[in-house]
Amino acid sequence: ILLFAVFAGVSLYTPLTHPEIAARWFALPNLLYFSPVPILVLLFTFLILKACQQRQDFKPFIYTLALVFLAFTGFVISLWPNIIPPSVTIWQAAAPHSSQKFALVGALILIPIIIAYTIMSYWVFRDKVRVGDTGYH
Repeated sequence: ILLFAVFAGVSLYTPLTHPEIAARWFALPNLLYFSPVPILVLLFTFLILKACQQRQDFKPFIYTLALVFLAFTGFVISLWPNIIPPSVTIWQAAAPHSSQKFALVGALILIPIIIAYTIMSYWVFRDKVRVGDTGYH
């Protein structure tokens, strides 16, 4: 409930204090394009409350992740294309193409190594601790 209250407060405060953001959200046709975000926020909030009342363990976590994703989506919609408000665009703040290519090559090499190591470590340590064990020491 507190998370939803914070989202509601930010969602009301931002367009009231920043007319350019209010114009982006509430002008047609953007209003039609962006309306699924607040509708989905209300839906996932309802689903979280319902899942908590039914004492489900996993669903509130997943629904809260969806709420956080929607909050970031609303943030990006509000600021796009500016990454540093009010005037620095994402393209102005980006690194040079040569640096991006270097980082991409590094990621293409390191990410498969990290994934393989993680799979291997899970494989090696599988079934070492079972439900009901007093500990693994």
